[in-house]
Amino acid sequence: MRNKEISIIGAPSDYGQQRRGVDMGPSAIRYADVAERLESLGYNIKDEGDILVKREDSITELGTNLKNLKEVVKVCTQLSNKVKEVINQGRFPLVLGGDHSIAIGTIAGLATHYNNLGVIWYDAHADLNTPETSPSGNIHGMPLAVCIGLGDERLVKIGGLSAKIKPENIIIIGARSVDPGERELIKKNGIRVYTMHEIDRMGMTRVMEDTIAYLKERQVDGVHLSLDLDGLDPLYTPGVGTPVPGGITYRESHLAMEMLEEEEIITSAEFVEVNPILDERNRTADVAVALMGSLLGEKLV
Repeated sequence: MRNKEISIIGAPSDYGQQRRGVDMGPSAIRYADVAERLESLGYNIKDEGDILVKREDSITELGTNLKNLKEVVKVCTQLSNKVKEVINQGRFPLVLGGDHSIAIGTIAGLATHYNNLGVIWYDAHADLNTPETSPSGNIHGMPLAVCIGLGDERLVKIGGLSAKIKPENIIIIGARSVDPGERELIKKNGIRVYTMHEIDRMGMTRVMEDTIAYLKERQVDGVHLSLDLDGLDPLYTPGVGTPVPGGITYRESHLAMEMLEEEEIITSAEFVEVNPILDERNRTADVAVALMGSLLGEKLV
């Protein structure tokens, strides 16, 4: 049975990267009528508001190349606790970002409930850098590595656990900008990746069929969707901080969400990297809300 109780959690943090504005993402998504759209589908929506994010200057802590490490730890710890609270209430957590570093907190909270969590990472980037491989020190390029137990221990230990997910339970969809260190980590850990090459050759239908079948074979007890709006081509989502040309189309993305909805396997979701400052008339937030609609059962007829 599909969970009809949804809690919206805003995580207005831009500490994971250096382009300002993504902290306004949750407000932009709310302005695009996310609650109203989901209520029209029969869901009981509870907006939990935003976690508290204090504004600080950008800092690189001594002894590490990671930018805003203390601030990211604070944000993700808060978010982890809030997601855990929502899960314990039997509600579906729908997290609005913020940059993608917030996924560290989301998944840490989920990991207290699920023993074999599957993760679909819908993104132009693999986000598998570590402090040693990161070319920038931006933590929004590291959340997936942190979640498999790699990286600064202050990030890895958020939520009281070390590794939150198994590498073999991860599926990355839409990758087209992967750093050398990330490629090595993918091969070493057997992480399944559908790059744009595979999507072009196989088609989105086959990619999603394989994704769903694979997660069922893994016997996961929950599936989290972490959707970065830069997974789509910037033609459709101009308001993102790290756009990469040649991405997934608007229609392919709706198909992916619709197929996930048909299988009723998604137990939590987050939509991240909406930056209103870089956007055009809130187009990227509108796309995010439209995809949420498809993920949660909206039909054309």
